[in-house]
Amino acid sequence: MTLAEHHQPNIIFILVDDLGWGDLGVFYQNEREQSRKHATPKLDQFATEGMQLRQHYCPAPVCAPSRASLLSGRHQGHEPIRDNQFDKALADSHNLGTILKQAGYRTAMVGKYGLPGGDREKYDRDQWVAYPTLRGFDEFFGYVKHRDGHTQYPGNDYLRGDSELHRTGKPIFHNEQRLDKELAGSYTTDLFTAFAKKWIVDHREAKPEQPFFMYLAHSTPHAALHVPSKSYPEGGGIEGGVQWIGKSGKMINTIGYTIDSWLHPDYAKQDWTEQEKRFATMVRRIDSSVGDVIQTLKDLGIDEDTLVVFTSDNGPHRESYIEGLTYKASSFDSFGPFHGIKRDVLEGGIRMPTLVRWPGRIPVQSINSTPSQFHDWLPTLANVSGLAAPAISDGVSLLPVLSGEGTARESTIYVEYLNTSNTPAYAEFAPYHQNRVRQQMQVVFVDGYKGIRTGIESHADDFMIFDVENDVRESMDLSGSNEYFTTLQQRMKDRVLRIRRPSESAPRPYDNAP
Repeated sequence: MTLAEHHQPNIIFILVDDLGWGDLGVFYQNEREQSRKHATPKLDQFATEGMQLRQHYCPAPVCAPSRASLLSGRHQGHEPIRDNQFDKALADSHNLGTILKQAGYRTAMVGKYGLPGGDREKYDRDQWVAYPTLRGFDEFFGYVKHRDGHTQYPGNDYLRGDSELHRTGKPIFHNEQRLDKELAGSYTTDLFTAFAKKWIVDHREAKPEQPFFMYLAHSTPHAALHVPSKSYPEGGGIEGGVQWIGKSGKMINTIGYTIDSWLHPDYAKQDWTEQEKRFATMVRRIDSSVGDVIQTLKDLGIDEDTLVVFTSDNGPHRESYIEGLTYKASSFDSFGPFHGIKRDVLEGGIRMPTLVRWPGRIPVQSINSTPSQFHDWLPTLANVSGLAAPAISDGVSLLPVLSGEGTARESTIYVEYLNTSNTPAYAEFAPYHQNRVRQQMQVVFVDGYKGIRTGIESHADDFMIFDVENDVRESMDLSGSNEYFTTLQQRMKDRVLRIRRPSESAPRPYDNAP
């Protein structure tokens, strides 16, 4: 039986915020020679039970465009939400929610959304024309607005915040209900995980015959670098782990006496900075939560009938949002062996730590380095559900890659993004990439080679060309090195004009190129 012939599985798509490729133990941390390293044992176990996608790219190295392209199945040459267009309304078109709902799935979104439309300064439900329940999700629980995800204690003010924005709690919405102080003491990673577990259990009891799709979008380890108030409960699953209680002031079972006070014991006594201990604790909390969700599937007897994807929205950040604390992505080399961080189109900014698990369907302990990108998930999950991908999608189904059955079509890898800062001058970065001007940036893959240009002033500007399969640090620019690469330069310039449409809201210097 092929995957496509298999009856519809449940689907959980876990998206975390600002986790670098190098932050996963199995990808990089476990092999670091430095003594300062953190661990992800549950995610490492996840990897042994499924597939590592080692060359999976986000659409843009920042939150809003990355999430929009994931949901819409359109890369950044076609997706209307580009650059830093936070809270811009997700288009009223096909997306992961609508497609899977059409296929008969019960759909839920839990966590950080950030694409509602409306005035960014107001909480006006009537202005949120792209609220999740209006974009294919039957149920929503989480942060509606982008910057609300900058706090990990929605029901509490936080005096150590480095600005007014980061010193106040932010509302969580459950469908039409607003929750504020009711969530006092609740830490977002735990809160979202507890709700997700409860929703899965409740749905399984109510409609065991109906498959479900859950988009679980954590707001961590993005800054602020808040930590939990107590240890993660033992066990996991239906009886253990985090649990939903549902009472005001005691919404979940991990509310301690003092918010933002617990550090993981593996890190608490290390000779690290406070912010490093905080970051490592946040990553370990995500790790525990993923293991908790997987155990829930096992307890329900649906583990082998559930496809789970884990990835991050963009490269690692360098913020703490806590007064007096400065964090660097170089603390744990969160960018892995690459150059670049969040807001860079170098590999460290756009190559994502991605795992896929479906027991009995995806080969265990498998690793795949075929280039793919976020917009491929819409046709992939449509394929899994038994539907054809909508024509509007730019992606290809990854089922042949995941299953080893059939022949995979080549993915279109494309990035465009504007940022006015420079690549940080970390000592881990080679001089030729330190302080690299970002400004207008663009990436395209042709013949397996990566074309990248930054500080673009016109379409005549050349791409640097790298063989990232063998040159992960993007150290040897092959452009102009022989006749093939001279020809490839022009093909890349031609290619980017064919696969994109200009957007008035995100003008580019190559928009009017002939």
